[in-house]
Amino acid sequence: MVQTSPSALIRLARVIVRRRRLILVAAVVAFALTGMLGGGVASKLSSGGFDDPGAESTKAQHYLDSHFTEAGMPNILLLVTADPGLSVDDPAVAATGQAITAELGQEQGVVFAASYWSTGGAPPLKTADGHRALVFARLEGTSNELNKAMDVLGPRYTRSGDGVTVAVGGFGEIFREVGHTIEHDLVRAEMIALPITLLLLLLVFGSGVAALLPLAIGALSIVGTFFVLLVINRFTEVSVFSLNLTTGMGLGLAIDYSLFIVSRYREELRSGAEPEIAIERTVATAGRTVAFSALTVAASLCALLVFPLAFLKSFAYAGIAVAALAGLYAVVVLPALLAVLGRRVDALTIRRQAVNPPEEGFWHNMALRVMRRPIPFATAAIVVLLILGSPALRMQLSLPDDRVLPASTPARQVSDIIRREFPSKEAGALSVVAPGISAPAHAVEIDTYAKQLAALAGVSRVDASTGSYLHDGPSIPADSNPALYTRFVTEDSTFVSVIPSVEPLSDQGEQLVKEVRAAPAPFKVQVAGMSAQLVDSKAGLFSKLPLALLIIAAITFVLMFLMFGSVVVPAKAVVLNLLSLSATFGAMVWIFQEGHLSGALNFTPTGALDSTTPILMFCVAFGMSMDYEVMLLSRIKEEHDRTGDKPLSPTAHPSEAAAWRRRRNSRSVALGLERTGRIVTAAALLMSMVFLAFATSQVTFIKLFGIGLALAVLMDAFVIRGMLVPAFMRLAGEVNWWAPKFLRRVHDRIGITEHVELPEIVLREAPQNPLPTLVNGRPRRDRPLHAAGREKIKV
Repeated sequence: MVQTSPSALIRLARVIVRRRRLILVAAVVAFALTGMLGGGVASKLSSGGFDDPGAESTKAQHYLDSHFTEAGMPNILLLVTADPGLSVDDPAVAATGQAITAELGQEQGVVFAASYWSTGGAPPLKTADGHRALVFARLEGTSNELNKAMDVLGPRYTRSGDGVTVAVGGFGEIFREVGHTIEHDLVRAEMIALPITLLLLLLVFGSGVAALLPLAIGALSIVGTFFVLLVINRFTEVSVFSLNLTTGMGLGLAIDYSLFIVSRYREELRSGAEPEIAIERTVATAGRTVAFSALTVAASLCALLVFPLAFLKSFAYAGIAVAALAGLYAVVVLPALLAVLGRRVDALTIRRQAVNPPEEGFWHNMALRVMRRPIPFATAAIVVLLILGSPALRMQLSLPDDRVLPASTPARQVSDIIRREFPSKEAGALSVVAPGISAPAHAVEIDTYAKQLAALAGVSRVDASTGSYLHDGPSIPADSNPALYTRFVTEDSTFVSVIPSVEPLSDQGEQLVKEVRAAPAPFKVQVAGMSAQLVDSKAGLFSKLPLALLIIAAITFVLMFLMFGSVVVPAKAVVLNLLSLSATFGAMVWIFQEGHLSGALNFTPTGALDSTTPILMFCVAFGMSMDYEVMLLSRIKEEHDRTGDKPLSPTAHPSEAAAWRRRRNSRSVALGLERTGRIVTAAALLMSMVFLAFATSQVTFIKLFGIGLALAVLMDAFVIRGMLVPAFMRLAGEVNWWAPKFLRRVHDRIGITEHVELPEIVLREAPQNPLPTLVNGRPRRDRPLHAAGREKIKV
């Protein structure tokens, strides 16, 4: 049996106690250095990462970027509105429009610019009333370079005069606003979450000193993760959105682990242990659980690494780093703090905590109530979860667009006007790339192919080297404005731009991509563009989803088997977590996809969820659920092993042994839930407050992420841990700890032992807040009566 166990952990605890000041100085230095180096990480991370590198759309876009200077869909849109009484066709307005187009085309990084006026008055670029027209351009560079450029171009082209008013839109401006909004939202969420968290910690711990400990561990973990992300960003793309997970999860896990460590330490002090012995016993029990929990959470997030999108991989980097650091600091730095504080951990007390016998607590009674009628309780809970989860069957997935922003933001207002008043969706253009095809040599084939694409349902216009082709209306030959159509030609390649009349990120947009790809082409083509990216990203996500689920299930099963030596416990944990998460996804579909609370939460429902968010939520919430599962089961197993088997008379009837095992199982579950129920409940409430702070975000998918994880945490803590776990543990009985003989032999060789040989408690004086030694007039079973004088108790 692997000895990460008692002796190793107790030796670690003794080193921590001896070197506590050195450890704290090292932690302060690490915090200062990582804060100084990683504090500005947000400005260096990417706002993109939604592309599948192996997808057809990504490869086609890379070909366009490398072979065509002016290729790709426009990422800057200028909405030009004529003053009252004027039309965009009036000479003065047309002259201004031409001037703005030329000015935008001369900006650094802009590879092409065109407009209603430069295309010879293409009808899709003008509203039906003639009051508005579009200028569109493409700005080259990475997402970060695009954001920096738009910081200059956005204000510059938001103007009024010469008969027109100009507003800036397009995906360059939209994602610039998304990035700035998230940065401000992150600061606001922290300002909301920290005081509420501190207040709740004061109420939970009843001590000002103890309440500050989780915040210290959280700060170390978050700042350390910022530095890790900065280092990883030097080698691969890291999304700026991963900082939200870093903050929320870092603070949440720090609270979880600190509650577990500090509560066990205070429990050991109340049992009469000196501070040094209390720390050794705490690290050997709660510290072992915390380390294992951090490993389980990090392992669950490893599943995100199998997905091709840098956006999801970034959350894996952040989640693994913050879970590992939170676990490390909670097991090493927090005990060092406790060693310095000693009994002063309860200093600045605002209220005294009632210390009740474990057999008289709320969670103990709740567990017994559930276990007396396990089938009715389990059935009721499962029915409720299935009802809550039923909307998840209607889940639709898409990519984020301008509607993730509030309706009051300028870029969102431009997009809403274009969506409402213009027949074409210039920002959603599809690029059909034909590598190795010379445009002059294949002019006839290109002309025929462009007309064929223009005739497809959902197409507004097709632009090619041979001209522009309207879905309804005459074609515009290339020789009417040769300079405009040279962007479609290189020495050995060409491409065709298909401008849709349907919403690009919708079922109709996906259908258009399928029809364009299925249309007979005179040469080999590849399709890029927003709608193509949606189709390809969904295909890439769904193709990797079974592998990710298998990884999560396998890692969870193996780790929990190594810790508990059972195949039943991990199987039950996986099933219950899936049940809880299905209910969470159902609520998310009902709220965010179908928009039932859109007014109260201030967001715009689009009829779909961001395709990456459910996967991200699943991995994060599954890891957090396993965090609580490990905390609860480790204490149940500790109580189960501590009581041992009752020695029975050789003549005892088998039913007597069976009755004893049932009582032992029920008592272990009830005591384990009582010991951890308050901690898990407090941790869940605190973590949900941290995640709910993200509900104040003005970006819809961040709001969805925060509310979804808060619901998942609360549902898991109250419904799963409070009702279903006791019910299933009661129904399974001793089978909970069963494993086949060959697996039991494996566990005996490489498992993490459950039995913990703890240091002896030497009672030199009466313990603080001693627990009653009699319950209902009878001696307590879990605590021997005190003998006179010096007594040793080995628990």
